[in-house]
Amino acid sequence: MTTKIIRLPLAGALAALLLSAGCTDLDAPIESEYTPSNFLTTPEQFIAASGPVYSQMRGEVAKAYWNLQELSTDEAVIVARNGNYYDGARYQQLSLHTWNPQNEFVRTAWDWGFSGISTCNRTLALFQNTADGEFKAQFMAELRTMRALYYYQMMDSYGNIPLVPEFGSTEQPTNATRQEVFAYIESELKAALPNLSATVSAQTYGRPTQSTAQALLAKLYLNAEVYIGQPRYTEAIAACNTIIKSKKHSLAANYLDVFAVENGPQVTEIIFAVPFDANLAQGNMMSRFALHQQMRDKFGLLFTPSNASLTWPEFYALYKEPTDTRNQQWLAGKQYLSDGRTPILIATTKKGLDSRYTGADGNTAISYHLELSDRLTFRDAAKFDVGNDELGKAQGTRNIKYYPDKSSTSRDQGNDLVLLRYADVLLMKAEALLRGGQDPDGATAKDLVNQIRTRAQVPALPTVDLNALFEERSREMAWEGWRRNDLIRFGKWETVWGQGMKTNADTYRRIYPIPTTELTLNGQLKQNPGY
Repeated sequence: MTTKIIRLPLAGALAALLLSAGCTDLDAPIESEYTPSNFLTTPEQFIAASGPVYSQMRGEVAKAYWNLQELSTDEAVIVARNGNYYDGARYQQLSLHTWNPQNEFVRTAWDWGFSGISTCNRTLALFQNTADGEFKAQFMAELRTMRALYYYQMMDSYGNIPLVPEFGSTEQPTNATRQEVFAYIESELKAALPNLSATVSAQTYGRPTQSTAQALLAKLYLNAEVYIGQPRYTEAIAACNTIIKSKKHSLAANYLDVFAVENGPQVTEIIFAVPFDANLAQGNMMSRFALHQQMRDKFGLLFTPSNASLTWPEFYALYKEPTDTRNQQWLAGKQYLSDGRTPILIATTKKGLDSRYTGADGNTAISYHLELSDRLTFRDAAKFDVGNDELGKAQGTRNIKYYPDKSSTSRDQGNDLVLLRYADVLLMKAEALLRGGQDPDGATAKDLVNQIRTRAQVPALPTVDLNALFEERSREMAWEGWRRNDLIRFGKWETVWGQGMKTNADTYRRIYPIPTTELTLNGQLKQNPGY
């Protein structure tokens, strides 16, 4: 096992100065002893001043934003356990597509994303006033790329979002069309590209590089028919080709190394990740939510997990091949300690095992071998409640792609959250080819997909169509925050899933509503259609 070296942008003395609360807070006063004459002349100082842009990304990218992208799909669900995690149905609303503008995650993700945009604007204004120098152009390009990333996340999620004025303006922004936001993101990424670093190293890890901008352009173009009603698949292929031909990135030999506690700059498959640390840069709690309480000993954890997030059985059924190394990201069936032989036994009673037991010997002690069920059995379907006895706690298959961090003393873990990676680039190019994009290099979707399958240790496919590619994306990209995006693009967002419980087919729910709190703050904004 390698020791992970955390390299985080330093917030420095400007952290409080640069943070903002929302997209309409554009003119907060700046008070600082630092001026262009005595600050921002070295790379270290630019990194320190950029710190809040990156720490803001950590804030909700693995929580509220992830919830919008995953809990709204067939890939993830949080159930209630005798009332625990019901929480006013905020999780259930995402699963059933019944959310409204007051949903907590809809509001929190909006505030997080536009605070990120405002922080970028403030920092860029500071950089703009510094003397031109060797480092200024690169760091400004990095900030513009980060701002484009925030805008992409917000545009993809909320549709007709405001284009926030530059820092210093007192104008309240109005909605821009999705087409206008698309054009803005595209132009910003293209303008930033020449000044971004082409180097992929420990020094650039966690900051945007040319590969980051190209991968984000590929995402933009691949989804162009959804965003602007126009196909841009040839452009998506061109962006992917630039990354592939650079030879800066390659598939990791071991799939799970990409997401391990020790992941970092040594994993060349990673194009852009959000660095986390259990103590210094908190916010990744994947294991805390996914693991059964009795998994504490299995993984040597110093905290007790919460036993909340599961996957729907229809999604888990996509993992059909026993040799597939991606199966290792799931916990299902009978559970054993880390040696793979010693069963995880729970001391309980007949009544404690199943609260519905009515026999006179309900208090008889028994030892229960923990077995995670596949299908979810709801005892109160209206509240997504599966019970909180031992059988209830054992409901559901769990994902451990972001492997539990046994060094953590809290519920936070040190795995960096991967947003863009090389395997996704190969799959995006394959999809763009199948959708009619032209490739001057003459690659085939089959060859690209089979690179992924070879790494996963499953047989190559003789042919690949869009359905086969969708299933491969499903297996490869699980739990990475792209499922909602994929379902919409493949025309599967309105289908039935969740053991038949999710039936809502409202097409306007392809984008989320603007939160009620934001409409109250800014009367210039108009609610998205349908809400």
